Amino acid sequence: MNALSSSRKFILEPFDTKRFANLSGQFDEHFRQIEQRLGIEIRNRGNQFELLGDDSRTLAAENLINRLYRETKSVSLTPEMIHLFLQESGLEELVSPSGQAQVTLKTLKGIIRPRGANQQGYVKSILDNDINFGIGPAGTGKTYLAVACAVEALQKEQVRRILLVRPAVEAGEKLGFLPGDLSQKIDPYLRPLYDALYEMLGFEHVAKLIERQVIEVAPLAYMRGRTLNNSFIILDESQNTTIEQMKMFLTRIGFGSTAVITGDVTQVDLPRGTRSGLMHVMDVLRGVPGITFTYFKAKDVVRHPLVQRIVEAYDRYDEQSGKQDKNE
Repeated sequence: MNALSSSRKFILEPFDTKRFANLSGQFDEHFRQIEQRLGIEIRNRGNQFELLGDDSRTLAAENLINRLYRETKSVSLTPEMIHLFLQESGLEELVSPSGQAQVTLKTLKGIIRPRGANQQGYVKSILDNDINFGIGPAGTGKTYLAVACAVEALQKEQVRRILLVRPAVEAGEKLGFLPGDLSQKIDPYLRPLYDALYEMLGFEHVAKLIERQVIEVAPLAYMRGRTLNNSFIILDESQNTTIEQMKMFLTRIGFGSTAVITGDVTQVDLPRGTRSGLMHVMDVLRGVPGITFTYFKAKDVVRHPLVQRIVEAYDRYDEQSGKQDKNE
């Protein structure tokens, strides 16, 4: 620890040996995980703690440890759960608690709580604006939360239907070789959207809503010429739209509708030389009132901790490659 480090002491009460063992993990692995993430040192004798490090970070750790200890009443903690709690809390949020009410989304199968400040901000933007963009790497919850917002809006009768849309472009895949019509060909690529719906509404209920066309799943090509009123529309994998397709989609949106456009600009599968409609629209619509952009980063990943490390490794590699290209 450097000379600027300070000490923070606190006691966990009521002390319960089983709950404390749950909190600390095998060989104190949960404490080591928190130390590594927040850059502090955790010392303890039983339920008496001393935290060494920057003031704001030790305060963050104290808040987190107390929260985790409360969870041990009913939950068996794992390293994966510690990772998710760290993500949900977010260092910035722990250091400077906003005091603002947390947004939750209600579905038939339970309540969904956005994790961390960025996910909270994303959901608030969707609830308050008609057109919203969620841009970032896989595992940040941008599509899942958009579906949750759509389900809640449908249940509250704020919209009459949900449309799930995706461009028919996939890396290395030729749709012409797949059986069925265009809708059936693109069905496998919409699986993440289906899975989210099944989790929130149940398989049978989703099937009935699709049969009644309350939920419609369609390739982007089917949107041309339509005007979509009183609908919640999600365009997924939007990095694979062309400039013309993105403009076409955005101009389909009618009265009483909400649109969420999600994508990852690092995974464009368009033919070489074709500019992504998502990358183009980020420049065109920046600062337009009523349209919001939420940018997710590796720290927002809420899947397995390795996913976050993979995203960060690719980001570092791309950054280094870009520097080398400029120097050559």
